[in-house]
Amino acid sequence: MKKKFPISLMLSSAFALVYLSCSAPNETLYPIAKSDLEPHLITLSSDDFMGRMPFTEGETKTIAYLENEFKSMGLEPGNGDSYFQDVPMVSILTTPAPQMTIQSQKGKMVLEGLKDYVLWTQRTDSLVNFEDVELVFAGFGIVAPEYGWDDYKNIDVKDKIVVIFINDPGFGTEEKSLFKGNTMTYYGRWTYKFEEAARHGALGCLIVHNTIPAGYGFNVIQNSWNATKLYLDQRGKEKYQAAFEGWITLPVANKLFELAGINEREILGKARKPDFQAFPMNLKASSSLEVKVKYDVSKNVVAKISGSKNPEETIIYTAHWDHLGFGKPDETGDSLYNGALDNASGTAALLALAKAFKSEKQPERTVVFLSVTAEEQGLWGSAYYAENPIYPKEKTVANINMDGVNPYGKMKDVSLIGIGQSDLEDLLNEELEKVGRYSAAEPTPSAGYYFRSDHFNFAKIGIPALYIGTGIDHFEKGKEYGKELQDNYTAEYYHKPSDEYDPARWNLDGAVEDVQLLFNVGKRLANSEVWPGWKQGSEFKAIRDSYMK
Repeated sequence: MKKKFPISLMLSSAFALVYLSCSAPNETLYPIAKSDLEPHLITLSSDDFMGRMPFTEGETKTIAYLENEFKSMGLEPGNGDSYFQDVPMVSILTTPAPQMTIQSQKGKMVLEGLKDYVLWTQRTDSLVNFEDVELVFAGFGIVAPEYGWDDYKNIDVKDKIVVIFINDPGFGTEEKSLFKGNTMTYYGRWTYKFEEAARHGALGCLIVHNTIPAGYGFNVIQNSWNATKLYLDQRGKEKYQAAFEGWITLPVANKLFELAGINEREILGKARKPDFQAFPMNLKASSSLEVKVKYDVSKNVVAKISGSKNPEETIIYTAHWDHLGFGKPDETGDSLYNGALDNASGTAALLALAKAFKSEKQPERTVVFLSVTAEEQGLWGSAYYAENPIYPKEKTVANINMDGVNPYGKMKDVSLIGIGQSDLEDLLNEELEKVGRYSAAEPTPSAGYYFRSDHFNFAKIGIPALYIGTGIDHFEKGKEYGKELQDNYTAEYYHKPSDEYDPARWNLDGAVEDVQLLFNVGKRLANSEVWPGWKQGSEFKAIRDSYMK
């Protein structure tokens, strides 16, 4: 077959979108119904599935259910002759010492674990011990050549502990051209900061917590104290891991700055300049962590509908099947985290989309339905897929991700997460316009939601990725009411045992419309030869351009 070069590299985005708009104008679309979603949602979020925690009976039941549903719809196995992709992982239980000692020329300061700091490790040694290790303040801990930024220039942090601010230098300023102002970039995410510190050989990394730029309170961080975390199994790979990662509270950070003779506000101002120079704090830290390790294998579940014309080209829909299993009881004594919205709902949407595509004429490109594991533990299922793709990234047209569907009824808008990233947004907006709806920027761009779900791992390897959230412009009661609904979910249900499916509280009419929207977008891509690209200014554009020659 003659090689088809990506149109996004040959034509303008405007022409590409016209091409998409003109494809199959009179073709009818499968009408997604509530009955396509609700039964799966009820089943996956039921107590029988035990919160769908990886490495538990809840996983066994979940992946068997997904495999059976894909088979019954007539979808092909997505990984050779299997519906599964093994994801080798390690479970690490970190038990930090109850205190950390900070030594300075002025004397000794003792920090209390959980209250003042939270630590964990990705190392698999039975004991991680550090004594009198030097602290270095490294600003925002960012190396971003496209912004002319390097917080690690002219300093050696090997075997030292770096202390850094959360978010980006532009956050909280009026300078929209400083990174992306109040919109978080990849460099503002805590995951990036830990990775960058390790790349420079740091022994440990402590991020200064601040509720507004972090997007959540320190209580969220405290959930990691003495907790089990899952990571990809890195045995046999030469990859340096810092001895520990963690956070300290802002009041504690200010005390450390004071001990070091630093004014926090002054140093924050300096750290927001590209000529900032990291420096030793003349402080030394000591503490330890006990570690218990268990290796196991979790599963991504994958099915496909092969394309009729260009089967080697793929559109991949994703949703994570996992949640938190059993955990801390709430005030009612309930300790089962059912995860109905997060993310039984997205997984139900994935199954509804599979049914819709299977009910239509065979697509020209292959459509893949990938339900990934361990999102709640760090996006690990999608990270493993990105490192070990079943379908080459050079032939993957786009990723469309679902992490929570709209449970509040019809909305006039959808929230476009990571606005300004890719051409997929333009295609989405065309589909919204057809039904009298619109997209709006996410209400809290500083929270960096574009980097907090599985589409991010596709973006990291250059694949254009689309992720929408529930809008706030309620069809009947307006934006204020819609915002109240979302705030209530965050306060009362997010990552709590109360996140259960309740038909008296849920209204799936809006979910049906949003899933239909994502079906329409994916079908247009699946029946065209257009390759959407990254927009100018996206931090992922250069990655895609490097291999799409």
